[in-house]
Amino acid sequence: MSMTIKPILPRFGAEVSGIDISKPLDAEQQAAVIAAMNQWGVCVYRNTGLDNDSHIRFSQIFGYLERAPSRPGKPPRHGHRELFDAGNLTETGEILQDEALLVHKKGDRLWHTDSSFMDMRSAYSLLLAYEVPREGGQTWFADTRSAYDDLPQSMKDRIAGLEAEHSLWWSRMLAGVPLTEEEIDQRSSARHPLVLHHEGSGRDALYVAAHARDIVGMERDDGRALIRELIEWATQPQYVFSVDWNPGDLVIWDNLASMHRGGDFDERNERRDMRRTTVREGTPPAEPDDPFAVLFSAGLKAPAKTDA
Repeated sequence: MSMTIKPILPRFGAEVSGIDISKPLDAEQQAAVIAAMNQWGVCVYRNTGLDNDSHIRFSQIFGYLERAPSRPGKPPRHGHRELFDAGNLTETGEILQDEALLVHKKGDRLWHTDSSFMDMRSAYSLLLAYEVPREGGQTWFADTRSAYDDLPQSMKDRIAGLEAEHSLWWSRMLAGVPLTEEEIDQRSSARHPLVLHHEGSGRDALYVAAHARDIVGMERDDGRALIRELIEWATQPQYVFSVDWNPGDLVIWDNLASMHRGGDFDERNERRDMRRTTVREGTPPAEPDDPFAVLFSAGLKAPAKTDA
């Protein structure tokens, strides 16, 4: 094995080459892949040769894979429920024009951490490109471990032991979905510490992004001001880089050590086919579950149409 690691930032992000992840990996190779993730938080693999099956197989070395919501009477979008659709195409391969879904997807362009709105956090996300727009569509990543390391001690003391309430619907409201605070109150949310201990590296990390709505025990305005301050701190230029995509590229990010956001592109005219596997933190469930189907049972709302 001649795995090569090229750092992107001094403490965060790396391009990995010299290993064929489209083939089954032995124990030594698997350990090296996981060690690279623990150190760098985001790893970029170019021109992987992965397909749906090998994407899933490779992802499983990190743990239990979440499943996309079940759809009664409909087969999985890409033949496997382990593959989440992160593109802008309909089931028939046309560019998506549904207003409710387009507005919902705009939330992905805010700094966020996958599934922080679930009680069962997502540890890793592995996104594979099939088709990419001619311009734009990058993915941006922010280093929440180094951001925590560099916080003034007074801020570390201030946020120690605090929890945030996370809601998917809050970030969607910020992105333009016409929800009210009262409606969000009636939908599901999850509480998580503002500071997580990252087991793989032994470092602490901020766990705060667009899904974080309130700080438990704080006045709403004060809590939201603190959330904004921490996001702004963690997304300073020294903590951030972007990835430009080509078909066949795979990027893995550790949701417990980073934030990310999608870049703008001409979503109504440019095709983007991206498929993501998502690794749940912790041990597999004792019985099959379907938490995302429960989450999305609340439904989406389209913005009201206005006269031009």
